[in-house]
Amino acid sequence: VATKEDIGSIPSSFPMFPVLIKLIDAGSNLSVQVHPSDSYALKNENQFGKTEMWHVLEADKGCGLYVGLKQDYTKVDIEKALKEGHILDLLNFFEVKAGDTYFIPSGTIHAIGKGVTLIEIQQSSTLTYRLYDYDRVDKNGKKRELHIEKALKVIDTNKYKKIEFENNCIGSCKYFSSYRNSFNGEEEIENDETSFSSITFLEGEGLVNDIPYKKLDTFFIPANKKAALKGNGIYILTKLVK
Repeated sequence: VATKEDIGSIPSSFPMFPVLIKLIDAGSNLSVQVHPSDSYALKNENQFGKTEMWHVLEADKGCGLYVGLKQDYTKVDIEKALKEGHILDLLNFFEVKAGDTYFIPSGTIHAIGKGVTLIEIQQSSTLTYRLYDYDRVDKNGKKRELHIEKALKVIDTNKYKKIEFENNCIGSCKYFSSYRNSFNGEEEIENDETSFSSITFLEGEGLVNDIPYKKLDTFFIPANKKAALKGNGIYILTKLVK
């Protein structure tokens, strides 16, 4: 179990580990959802909101992601589309390929489509408001719970603008920054006392501090520690923002 010293001095006010990193393999269309901001969530749910990002690992031809609104809409427009079952018509659909990245601030409607495998890096929170689930039912004929009333209070109704980052940075906000790096041979990652690093290998094989790694392995490097990489590959490094 990581100690506060391992995590670093930045997230000392967080009640839980500050970042979650997930591997998601969508065998079916995942639900359309939105996450609230910290200010709304802390006031109304007594927990943090959620900002996140997606980095695509694989995608079948024609498959993609729903991210944000095609244009400015009113909440009345969105509520009407939900009631009539055509909320997807209001959303951007981006056909994706390996290496594509989408940054998703709180308030952005989003969904992962069938046939997409990606890494999700997010602010540590479980708070999700589900808007649409394709009218699916469970074995008892019951639909999943939706949270439309809450969602309408937090949705960003403005046209989505894709956020681009410079150099090897693929996503950055006040919660975390992530970088896509490649190497061949030897490399050292050194953390100061403010933050840990997490590295997830997208390709390659070798050793991290003499521990073998392969594709999709993830390593936690404590604050104020070093990691010696030997081998080759591409990895995503995530750390907290000073």
